[in-house]
Amino acid sequence: MALHSLFDVQINGFAGIDFQQPHLSHADLRHAVAALAAHQTLRFFLTLITDSLPALAAKLENLERLRRADPTLRDALCGYHLEGPWLSPSPGFCGAHPPHHMGPPSLADFATLQRAAGGHIRLLTLAPEWPGSPAFIQALTQSGVHLSIGHSNASPADLDAAIAAGARFCTHLGNGVPEQLHRHHNILQNLLARDELTALLIPDGIHLPPSTLQNYFRAKPPGRAFFTTDAMAAAAAPPGAYSLGPHTLTVGSDRIVRLPHSPLFAGSSLTPPEAVANLTRFLHLTPDHARSLCSTALAAAFHISLPLLPP
Repeated sequence: MALHSLFDVQINGFAGIDFQQPHLSHADLRHAVAALAAHQTLRFFLTLITDSLPALAAKLENLERLRRADPTLRDALCGYHLEGPWLSPSPGFCGAHPPHHMGPPSLADFATLQRAAGGHIRLLTLAPEWPGSPAFIQALTQSGVHLSIGHSNASPADLDAAIAAGARFCTHLGNGVPEQLHRHHNILQNLLARDELTALLIPDGIHLPPSTLQNYFRAKPPGRAFFTTDAMAAAAAPPGAYSLGPHTLTVGSDRIVRLPHSPLFAGSSLTPPEAVANLTRFLHLTPDHARSLCSTALAAAFHISLPLLPP
């Protein structure tokens, strides 16, 4: 039986290629896209992390130039996920993102980035505790951009306002937070309790231990939990040193991607087929169910159609 492609909304890099580099070449992007296709992933959202507004605009302009010139890239790179710069700069919540580039959301700044992206920013992660977030979320939602909450310490009132304005997702829920939180009153519990929000979870067994992944998956109603790799350049690549934007990261045989001299993770080395296999192991899902949550069901949540894999 023919299978549909896998799909991922958060690919920061792949097969040794870092998508955050300001002068990413056509050859490097084609290499990463070919490697993703070899890992059953024919469509994905290329993810850019926090940077200055001019730097993000320049990266998007370069990526769009490459997409426009190559039908294979246009078909595979079916949108951009912008993770930042409107995240929380607080320690722990900012994760691997540079906090000095963060601030309140601006519709004018987003318009600049969306123009640079040729209108193809499809998903935006933000921290809705910033002033002006509800109006910003509402405007972007009305324009067709999906809004996700992440790297955030939003209060319940902030979440109420964000959801009312149109926020629908939680980016890598369970991560992008400090190692220690209040045992009851914390952003993780508040996000899990909101059935309106769909969780995006990283099933590598590292970002969320298997028991935690089970609890988070069970906490969400059916159809309100999907999966992402949050892959960076070390995915589908051997152990070694890899970049993620300004960081140089050493990935060992354990395949854990850490910030230097820090316990914090900086993306993952997980591939999409490995994510599917882990769902059958960690959550005891059937292979078909596990695959759908990394393929057709996930893509449908973002109004993306998926091709069949070649025979």
